[in-house]
Amino acid sequence: MAVPAQTCGASRPGPARTALPWPGRSPRPGPGARRPAARPPRPLLLLLPPLLLLPLLAAPGASAYSFPQQHTMQHWARRLEQEIDGVMRIFGGVQQLREIYKDNRNLFEVQENEPQKLVEKVAGDIESLLDRKVQALKKLADAAENFQKAHRWQDNIKEEDIMYYDAKADAELDDPESEDVERGSKASNLRLDFVEDSNFKNKVNYSYTAVQIPTDIYKGSTVILNELNWTEALENVFIENRRQDPTLLWQVFGSATGVTRYYPATPWRAPKKIDLYDVRRRPWYIQGASSPKDMVIIVDVSGSVSGLTLKLMKTSVCEMLDTLSDDDYVNVASFNEKAQPVSCFTHLVQANVRNKKVFKEAVQGMVAKGTTGYKAGFEYAFDQLQNSNITRANCNKMIMMFTDGGEDRVQDVFEKYNWPNRTVRVFTFSVGQHNYDVTPLQWMACANKGYYFEIPSIGAIRINTQEYLDVLGRPMVLAGKEAKQVQWTNVYEDALGLGLVVTGTLPVFNLTQDGPGEKKNQLILGVMGIDVALNDIKRLTPNYTLGANGYVFAIDLNGYVLLHPNLKPQTTNFREPVTLDFLDAELEDENKEEIRRSMIDGNKGHKQIRTLVKSLDERYIDEVMRNYTWVPIRSTNYSLGLVLPPYSTFYLQANLSDQILQVKYFEFLLPSSFESEGHVFIAPREYCKDLNASDNNTEFLKNFIELMEKVTPDSKQCNNFLLHNLILDTGITQQLVERVWRDQDLNTYSLLAVFAATDGGITRIFPNKAAEDWTENPEPFNASFYRRSLDNHGYVFKPPHQDALLRPLELENDTVGILVSTAVELSLGGRTLRPAVVGVKLDLEAWAEKFKVLASNRTHQDQPQKQCGPSSHCEMDCEVNNEDLLCILIDDGGFLVLSNQNHQWDQVGRFFSEVDANLMMALYNNSFYTRKESYDYQAACAPQPQGNLGAAPRGVFVPTVADFLNLAWWTSAAAWSLFQQLLYGLISHSWFQADPAEAESNPEARESSCVMKQTQYYFGSVNASYNAIIDCGNCSRLFHAQRLTNTNLLFVVAEKPLCSQCEAGRLLQKETHCPADGPEQCELVQRPRYRRGPHICFDYNATEDTSDCGRGASFPPSLGVLVSLQLLLLLGLPPRPQPQVYAYASRRL
Repeated sequence: MAVPAQTCGASRPGPARTALPWPGRSPRPGPGARRPAARPPRPLLLLLPPLLLLPLLAAPGASAYSFPQQHTMQHWARRLEQEIDGVMRIFGGVQQLREIYKDNRNLFEVQENEPQKLVEKVAGDIESLLDRKVQALKKLADAAENFQKAHRWQDNIKEEDIMYYDAKADAELDDPESEDVERGSKASNLRLDFVEDSNFKNKVNYSYTAVQIPTDIYKGSTVILNELNWTEALENVFIENRRQDPTLLWQVFGSATGVTRYYPATPWRAPKKIDLYDVRRRPWYIQGASSPKDMVIIVDVSGSVSGLTLKLMKTSVCEMLDTLSDDDYVNVASFNEKAQPVSCFTHLVQANVRNKKVFKEAVQGMVAKGTTGYKAGFEYAFDQLQNSNITRANCNKMIMMFTDGGEDRVQDVFEKYNWPNRTVRVFTFSVGQHNYDVTPLQWMACANKGYYFEIPSIGAIRINTQEYLDVLGRPMVLAGKEAKQVQWTNVYEDALGLGLVVTGTLPVFNLTQDGPGEKKNQLILGVMGIDVALNDIKRLTPNYTLGANGYVFAIDLNGYVLLHPNLKPQTTNFREPVTLDFLDAELEDENKEEIRRSMIDGNKGHKQIRTLVKSLDERYIDEVMRNYTWVPIRSTNYSLGLVLPPYSTFYLQANLSDQILQVKYFEFLLPSSFESEGHVFIAPREYCKDLNASDNNTEFLKNFIELMEKVTPDSKQCNNFLLHNLILDTGITQQLVERVWRDQDLNTYSLLAVFAATDGGITRIFPNKAAEDWTENPEPFNASFYRRSLDNHGYVFKPPHQDALLRPLELENDTVGILVSTAVELSLGGRTLRPAVVGVKLDLEAWAEKFKVLASNRTHQDQPQKQCGPSSHCEMDCEVNNEDLLCILIDDGGFLVLSNQNHQWDQVGRFFSEVDANLMMALYNNSFYTRKESYDYQAACAPQPQGNLGAAPRGVFVPTVADFLNLAWWTSAAAWSLFQQLLYGLISHSWFQADPAEAESNPEARESSCVMKQTQYYFGSVNASYNAIIDCGNCSRLFHAQRLTNTNLLFVVAEKPLCSQCEAGRLLQKETHCPADGPEQCELVQRPRYRRGPHICFDYNATEDTSDCGRGASFPPSLGVLVSLQLLLLLGLPPRPQPQVYAYASRRL
């Protein structure tokens, strides 16, 4: 049975096997004879007993070839194994290198990695690093509260009264359409000079702070000017903090009014188009401004919600979702007479990036129809919040209702579900321009500790979908010092270019009172934050003592990785956190689930497991042993883990105290020695502080040599461990050249090169000219062949990488090679370690010819080919009968290594299914290979083309002739909505249609994050010689497959296909894009991964004053004005230019 092509999320079908005891085969014509177009029917022949079949193998008096017997193919396999082993023993130099290490035993010590001590030390170092930031945070938060308390509000404050550095001023001056150019800036903006700072990856000024104000907020409003006035005093605190701790990075105060003041000052990195940055929507601000939330959003989709109003609602819901973090849970439903979820999610789900994306896409499909039924919507929402059988935040509970208006107050629903305790807050949003009475909406919010908002136009969406956080912050403010706890965020992309960071956050409270003897103020002033770059945390972890396959990782309470070698987002969006789960960073299994749960719970632990790991080039899977050790990082929400292979328990530490020996070994790094000693690549590590990095290894080596002429390996500015090990390995690999390689003739065995790579960072290639074609990473720890050799016993073959879409290999220059490598294992005083990998590079064409001889009836290449006489019977072999017999070597990933077919030589390195899909399918179905499917959540993909560019606006309400003739319609919400549609369409074309030019110029439009499905194959359970038939009627094929001992190769002999009728399916190995964002999200949320939210929750305070619950007024449109406007539009008169709309801060301080 053939396996069909797999789609994202598909599972493996059961293998179909047709295995036979080897009966023999009907005769094949001799070389040169004409092959039949199709094979005659054979079912009866295959069922004959072997004894009856034998006479039919060869007819007397005729030359005939039969498929080789099993013992013959096993003989060929042994010859191949012996040849490979012989070459590696002579040229690889494994045994000789062991002797060299033992001879130089006085030059190094064997040190031990003690996992528990290591992980506890690193956790303590990270704790100390973060604790210093916490002290600076607390100092800032206390100062901000005191400055604001002492500040006197000024009603008549003017822009020219305030001096500050506007971070966006330079960009706005360059933009002729900016607000300051249009209106003329009255603010006294400072002009600063900046110096480049490598720590910030930016130009900065250490004497001033910078201010960023969102584009949609008016800088000249009284609230903003007063905010700028009192926050100016923070500048001295920022400067003093940096004086006490020079390692501090960005110090930021994010105000609840939208103002961001940060230190040191640097120009804002404004995008080419509109700048949508608002600090209140940043992941760190959201996490610090309120406790976790359980939110149900209900959207009125009754028939009155037409045209632009529905579009405003859809946009509002999407903006509301952006105010949620991974600590929150949410669901979205639409309602008219009935309520139903907008997506496949039937209960509250974690508000992570992928779930929010599902909601946002589903919301766009909402259609307005039916009548308004508030009762159905609220009952659905309360039922969702009362469901205790699911994972949720279990803190703030709230319902957000978006509607155009209605008369029903649904008091009976609130009495049933929410009163008298009022544990669920209700926020109501009146959307669009209409003439409905909003009193019921205000009452709902006020009666349920919520707030009422109005969203009359698109400009009001962002400000009004985030101010609910002020209400949620009330219990936190009233809790006082109890709520002043530092929280550390998920990983996210810094908006100012620092790269991946985490941020410590601390809320800042308003300590003023509304009047003498009055209640305490309930407003949160904002959030104070200090960034810590992930690179600074990585520097605290051991770099090279853990070996190529050892590493440190850290996760948070959500199970997301903070540190991990596989945390490599291809594209980042500063609006979203970088959330890679530990079980997605590695290949998931039950043991890792258990480790992850223990780490989230803050426990210590150690566990040795057998697990699957993906190769660095993501082409292979290895089954390996790993030791996991983990401890919590105190005073944080993080937990730290250490992963070590058993062979990395010990490592070498060079002790080159003899300076004469240092100089001697160092000379073998000089290019002048390469011709006789082989070319040397050195790993681009940070050996010394003043060493200039370079992506070109030749240039890097030159920089290294120049620096070493000025300093010694024992210099304080250098990493003595790295330098001593590098120089020691230089000398040890040179001795390998001297003892083994230099006296051998590589051409005799058709070798292009021999090589050795070491933990110390040396890769030596011999002869020197072979380095021209060396494409492996000069850092051994980042070279796939190096890491795989350490994890596998025996010889690891690595054919050149080929993509199916690329052109075949170029063979004219005879330089295409196949790497064969193996680890060098040392045993020193009962301590085992693997400090190096050695190998050879085979000449592809020469070894393909040798392969044919080894899999033939000839004993050596010079022996003449055996001829099959007229009256004799012969078995086919891979050389004489290559027109009928396919002989191949495939590696453990399913990639072609060698073939007896000359036309397949340029396909070496391709996944074998691209070469012979029929045979690869049979190998898979007969369990020679197992498939592992996983998902890459960090990939970058080109955007999907939009099919509706230039089309009419979607969702626009079109009135009928009867509507135009009906006077009542002209005063309805539908008429007003149509007017808005036309007006926005004329003024803001981009509101309805995408701008192709903008998409082209915007990097985010060209490439965005996506999910890629990865499929790797590895050896299955079959480990012995195996014979089988690919059953396909007249197109059936016999094949034999056998693993080669001590290698990662599978030897396959098969009949060549005579027809293509069996090409029913093809195994896919190439990475594929999953349009549905990976595994079906609707299924994944049914089995949520274990997580824990923050251990503190502030959702209630008995002294909370809920009287401030929103105000608004409904202004019924004048009939005369509406008729005049509609007539103007119908007559085609152009509207007057509209002024730019700003959101004015509405906070009462």
